[in-house]
Amino acid sequence: MNRPRRASRATPGNVVCDLDGVVYLADTAVPGAAESLGEIQRRGYRVLFATNAPMRTPEAVAAHIRAVGGYAADPSQVVTSAMAAAEVLTPADAPILAVGEEGLGATLSRHGLSLTDDPACAHTVVVGLDRRLTYDHLRAACSALLAGARFVACNRDPTYPTETGPWPGGGAIVAALETATGRRAEVVGKPYGPMRAAVLRRLGPGPTWVVGDRPETDLALGRDQGWTTVLVLTGVMGGSDEVPPDLRPDLVLASLADLPRHLPA
Repeated sequence: MNRPRRASRATPGNVVCDLDGVVYLADTAVPGAAESLGEIQRRGYRVLFATNAPMRTPEAVAAHIRAVGGYAADPSQVVTSAMAAAEVLTPADAPILAVGEEGLGATLSRHGLSLTDDPACAHTVVVGLDRRLTYDHLRAACSALLAGARFVACNRDPTYPTETGPWPGGGAIVAALETATGRRAEVVGKPYGPMRAAVLRRLGPGPTWVVGDRPETDLALGRDQGWTTVLVLTGVMGGSDEVPPDLRPDLVLASLADLPRHLPA
């Protein structure tokens, strides 16, 4: 078990928290999550939100956290897989055909990357979760990829946790395009290098705790960095017995609401 080192009271450390399945389920707050985050911040911890969901800009993510849960999130606390994608791409990779929702294209654009709907012009295809996906979206992306466009995936998450159960995730869309083209996407979200680098740049001093509901993304990110890993059971996992042995968490909690009593004072 990775034990966080003791830090001074002035710099107790960082809490890197997933969102979907941890803080909320779509438009429903996880009970006690906002209060827990507030208490963690009051103790002096730096709270960051690292999400593989690329559908919203950081401003929209922070607004959603505030609206759904009541925690006063700031955009500077948010790292999305869309941001990780934007940070690995250069103007030479544009124009980009984005398969995803408004926040994905907006995030790419604000990094100076031009977009296109024309597969014949696309230098790169970036794929994220799109809850309004159509066959035409897949057809256009497939055409661009078969013509040699760079293939970037925001994540491989097979499902997306909601109040009514799991929905198909961004990884399901990526898998469809990989099957259709015979190509393998480069992935930028958790636990891969681009997302890890984006989180590391935003950490403060002290030990780090990573909290999530998905072993292969959240817990793997923490394991690779030697952070303390916390699994919560409000998302995709029903119990710790479902976790692969190499990703077993340091701590299993019913929900994020229980975290403050386990953090060093």
